[in-house]
Amino acid sequence: MHKSKTFPFGQKIIWKPNPEWIKESNLQKFMTTRNISNYDALMERSICDIAWFWDEVIQDLDIQFYQPYDEIVDLSGGYQFPKWCVGGKMNIVHNCLDKWQETRTAEKMAFQWEGEGGEILKLSYRELFQEVNKCANALKQLGLAKGDAVGLYMPMIPELIFVFLAVIKIGGIILPLFSGYGPAAIETRLRDADARALITCDGMFRRGKSIPMKTIADEAVKECSSVKHVIVVKRVGLTNIPWNANRDRWWHDLVPSQGVNCDTEMTDAEDVMMIIYTSGTTGKPKGAVHTHCGFPIKAAQDMYHAMDLKPDNTMFWLTDMGWMMGPWQVFGALLIGASQVFYDGAPDYPESDRLWAIVEKHQVTHLGVSPTLIRSMKSQRNTPIQSHNISCLRAVGSTGSPWDPGSWLWLFENVLESRKPILNYSGGTEISGGIVCGNFFKPLKPCAFSGPVVGMDADVVDENGRSLRGEVGELVVRNPWIGMTRGFWRDKQRYLESYWSRFQHVWLHGDYAAVDEDGLWYILGRSDDTIKVAGKRLGPAEVESIVNSHPLVLESAAIAVPHPIKDNEIVVFCVIRSGVKGGEILRQEILKKVIGQLGKPLKPKEIKFIKALPKTRNAKVMRRVIRAVYLGNNPGDISSLEDPNTLVEIKLAT
Repeated sequence: MHKSKTFPFGQKIIWKPNPEWIKESNLQKFMTTRNISNYDALMERSICDIAWFWDEVIQDLDIQFYQPYDEIVDLSGGYQFPKWCVGGKMNIVHNCLDKWQETRTAEKMAFQWEGEGGEILKLSYRELFQEVNKCANALKQLGLAKGDAVGLYMPMIPELIFVFLAVIKIGGIILPLFSGYGPAAIETRLRDADARALITCDGMFRRGKSIPMKTIADEAVKECSSVKHVIVVKRVGLTNIPWNANRDRWWHDLVPSQGVNCDTEMTDAEDVMMIIYTSGTTGKPKGAVHTHCGFPIKAAQDMYHAMDLKPDNTMFWLTDMGWMMGPWQVFGALLIGASQVFYDGAPDYPESDRLWAIVEKHQVTHLGVSPTLIRSMKSQRNTPIQSHNISCLRAVGSTGSPWDPGSWLWLFENVLESRKPILNYSGGTEISGGIVCGNFFKPLKPCAFSGPVVGMDADVVDENGRSLRGEVGELVVRNPWIGMTRGFWRDKQRYLESYWSRFQHVWLHGDYAAVDEDGLWYILGRSDDTIKVAGKRLGPAEVESIVNSHPLVLESAAIAVPHPIKDNEIVVFCVIRSGVKGGEILRQEILKKVIGQLGKPLKPKEIKFIKALPKTRNAKVMRRVIRAVYLGNNPGDISSLEDPNTLVEIKLAT
């Protein structure tokens, strides 16, 4: 590992906590009622006594059980396979909806939806409860029951949240699928989980155009003998879509006529309620297994403690349900009794101010974006923001990829008035939320995280597992937490190899991270994207932050390519501003910036210019795919790639 004073080290603190906001925070109330003197003391106890902490979290969130648990956590099966809420009976939907019905929360706003065409729907907790019950009754009418897996291949429309919660209500297992998946990606996941049903739409809207979905769904289920039912929402009004009368049902024929009351199925706290598939570099997708007492509680705790989401606040994370941030938002907001926003469309359509119009219209207090989105918006200056009153925002959350300082500062100064925090957030599907996050208690520097989320025993270590500070290393977690995946679906060995094979009893997350001289944390990219040149290691973000600081560069991706003597060399792909031609002068300017900050030994082999980077639907740059295409190798699983044409861009890069 290399010591360095380049990014992220040596930066200045530019945001300091507001004492009044701390005093009024959910976490301060948690500490006061438990006689915890300060934040650091709470952090220490939360990782040293995980049984005490997670038991207190469950009480703080008022998670109700039909039958109380006998023991909060049982580690007899090892750190890799803890059992939580042992002996407890519950259903997380009872806590999301049922328990609010005899309270004032029943009349509060639970859900706000906006379509790309301007359609709006708003539902109270009582109205959402009734819609979910109607959907649950429809599922039961079809014979679906406890333990059945149901795929959700839908855009972010109201019916999605109804069926999402309804499947869990009847004791089923949800399989969230990206709305942009092709047939093969859907089929693989449905077959692996033995799904009994698929919920989809005739099509979806994207930038004003209708995109078919039912035809893709038909192709996907053709070889899935387990799928007995396909329920179709009429979203875009496509005509003459294929139809199998023995299998297919229109949503509008099946659901609206159902009764508004439905009993919630009692399940074990550790019964599986969701499998989220993540794409691997090689092999089939990994199905992260989550239970009633796991993912939802961790999601809510992150929102309530780290992000300080209050019951009268509104959460809007720009996401798809196929990315974990979709389920995360649904569970977390409802468990807290807050409101949430779904938006089905592009964030800059039909005009560049669309995102800020949504924030103003729905009075969003917590907005979630990706650094990639902000990099694209930065080129518009701040005119779209100025046309809207977004003072309702308390904070902006961000996840998906590492920041560069210029884009972070643009968001901080233009959206957050240089006085509200950016809640940088990083963890993953297998975490059920964040390992590290911004909060209201700790100062911030550009691109920084305040530190680990309370309850996460995180560390940065060298190749021998020893703690590192002021250097770049591997992100690990030393103690289990309640949201930890219960493993990969039907693939125990792959789960153990992925996270537990490097260090004994320590979760190796696979991210490159650092803790600076002031105790602030940074994520610098996936460790399998690590660039190693002549013994020096650095994360892609260290290079990209320098390249992105050039005024003509919108975003970039740095990869490592083999070199016979130096192990690797750096190749950088740059997306430059519209109307600008990438030529030798610009290339030399960028090279000079990189050499000036990293030194001649880390001089990139090539600087290439392209129109767009290959990204997933949740805006993560697919560096492994870039590297494979550049080297002429098989790119592996690209099912989550948003635009396959970007692979051609890599080949044609100049």
